[in-house]
This record gives sequence, structure tokens and C-alpha cells, in this order.
Amino acid sequence: MKKTHSILGLAVAAMALGLAAPALADDIKVGILGDITGPIESLAGPIVAGAQLAFDHVNAQGGILGGKIVSVTGDSACDPSVAGPAADKLVNTDQVTAIVGAFCTGATIGAANGAGIPGGVVMISPSASAPALTTLDDKDLVYRTTPSDAFQGVKMADLLIAKGIKDVAITYVNNDYGKGLADVFAKHFEELGGKVTANVAHEDGKADYRAELGQLASSGSTNLVILAYASGSGKVMLQQAVEGGDFAAASYIGGDGMVGDDLLAGLPADSINGKIIATRAGAYTGESSDLYTKLATDAGQDPTATYAPQAYDAAFMLALAIEKNGSASREGLAAALRDIATAPGERILPGEWAKAVELIKAGKDIDYEGAGGPAEFDAAGDVDGVIVELAVEGGKFVEKGAVK
Repeated sequence: MKKTHSILGLAVAAMALGLAAPALADDIKVGILGDITGPIESLAGPIVAGAQLAFDHVNAQGGILGGKIVSVTGDSACDPSVAGPAADKLVNTDQVTAIVGAFCTGATIGAANGAGIPGGVVMISPSASAPALTTLDDKDLVYRTTPSDAFQGVKMADLLIAKGIKDVAITYVNNDYGKGLADVFAKHFEELGGKVTANVAHEDGKADYRAELGQLASSGSTNLVILAYASGSGKVMLQQAVEGGDFAAASYIGGDGMVGDDLLAGLPADSINGKIIATRAGAYTGESSDLYTKLATDAGQDPTATYAPQAYDAAFMLALAIEKNGSASREGLAAALRDIATAPGERILPGEWAKAVELIKAGKDIDYEGAGGPAEFDAAGDVDGVIVELAVEGGKFVEKGAVK
């Protein structure tokens, strides 16, 4: 009995002196706000998986600030009116420290204005490409790891002129993404001597685009540029263009939103093979890209999936910034993000979490170089990047290389 009392007394004394076993560190919540339903749903899965792969690498190498990263997923449906409430849940109910996403530009802006900016939450979109994001009054809280369509539109025009395509009819989904890309592309295409025979906006979500297609076909060009979404109006419009035969000798041209398996489903092989070309952000060519390719392949993921590399970079950089910031606090995270992404500093590649943590704890600067290349954010949170050409061969999109 005496011995029991003695042990209990020691335990009580130890607790009183703060000598009890240390509490486990709290986990860090980070949101993934993806357009999981809606017009880019066929693209969303691999993007979410790319972000989650980065978090898996963090957790497998000792975790973050003594705990783990826990991802909380929301659906913004590529719709600003849905994105605001979805972001509000992540920010104010789930209490995430930061957000990867959203994926569409309109949804990103809706989420940022609705909850991210008021809540002081850093957001990094892996795929929101419209120029409108550059001018958002975001209090230095909204970033992206894909180049702006101010760059993609120029490169698309360069590509078509280099291929000898001198006239096009354009249709674009009537939102920030579609109009922004169409405006940049049309302007540069005409500066290079090309002719835009028609430039027609269309609304997403319709079942019939034959009236718009008739207007485009009557303009005289057999080259149809569709700037829309693979699971939305872009798919319907391409199917109806093929069925109508008005562009039978055509080249069909798309932007990044059109690059998805869903776009090609159900179309006859002879109507698409060698007849569809597209552009999108591509992976950087270098050691960091090669390493990401191996990591994604080892995890059973497609390393070439549209915007999956950029999603990995967004997630990994948020984790690095949180570790650098030293807490789950939202305050100071933007400065920490710019710090870990900017030279000078010791280079950190995809998957090198343990190395990065050791350097951060030693008070040394790091500079993340990701799957998409060096992530040097400019004042607006934009990055440079690579735009690649894709073509449909054998019933699927095949990357052909960087657009010069």
C-alpha cells in the first residue's frame, strides 16, 4: 500500500511540476478546394491526387511541426457561387491553415473574395490561368503555380502560325477563363498576320450549340478554336461540330481546359486523330521534373496528367511555408511562402521534405524548384512557366513538346 501511495505521489508531483509526458503536437489542416464536379470534373481527380501526393510525402518523412498534414477537400464546381460557400466551410468551420485551389479561375476568385481573403488564408491554385487573377486585390494571399493565359494565349498563336494555320474561327466559354484566353490569343494571332473570321462567346451547360457552330462555320474558316472545358461546353460543341461536318477538313484547337479524356469519348477515331491540337502548361525539363515523374509513377499516378505537377508544387510549397512559419497560424504565411520559393537558398526538389526541414531548423534559406520549374512568384503571385503542344494520336492526347 505504501508503495502505491508513493508512486501516485510522484506522479502527482511530476504533473504539478510540468514533468508529465509531453502532449502530442496538433495536426495541420490544409484545404484542397477542387472543381470536383462541373465542367472540368474529368481533370479534377488527378489534380487532387497530385496535391495529396505532396502531403503524403510530408507525412511519410516525419510530418510537419511535430504533427501530420491532414487534407480537407471541398468542391467548388468551377462556379463562383459554389466556391464561396465551399471556401467558407474550409476557412471558418474546418479552420484550415491554407488552401490548394480552386482550379477554375472564376471559382478561385469567388473563393478568395468570399472567404480566403477575409480570413487571411493563403491560396495557391495549380490551374487558374485567366489574366483576371493577376489584378485581383488579394492582399498578397492568392498565388498560382501555372502561367497566366496572357502567356498561353501568345504561345497558342505562335504555334498555329508556325503550323501554317492562317485563319481561325473562335468560340469561348463566357467567363473569365474563356474570354481572357480568347482575347489574348486573338490579339496576338492577328499581330502575327493571322485572320480571325469569327469570335463568338457561348454559355456553358447548354445541350445544343448548333446555332453558334453555324455562325462560326459561315465565317469561312475550317479551323475551329474552342476555348472551353472538356467535361462541359467544349465536349458538346466538339461532338456537334464533328457530327455537323462543317469543319470536316479542319484543325480543332483547344486550350488547357479541353485536355481531358472525357473530351474524346464517343468520337470516331477518324474525326479526331491528327485533327485536334491543344496547349496547356507543361512540366519543366530538368532534374526536378524527372524526380517528380518518378515519384508520381511510383505512387501509381500519371505524371503527365493535366495540372497534376502544378498541384504537387502548390501543396508541397504550402507545407514548406507552414514549416518555415513555425506554426499553424495564417499570419505570416505569405511571407514564408515567398521566402521558401525565392532564390537564393539551398535548392529543394520534389519529395525532399526531410532535407528541407533540417535546413529550416538550422536557420538556412531554401529555394524550392518543383515539377513545374522554379517557383519564383512575381508581385502578383504569378509564375513563369512552359506551354506545351498536344495532339490527338491513337485516340488520346500526346504531348509533343514545348511551344517555341
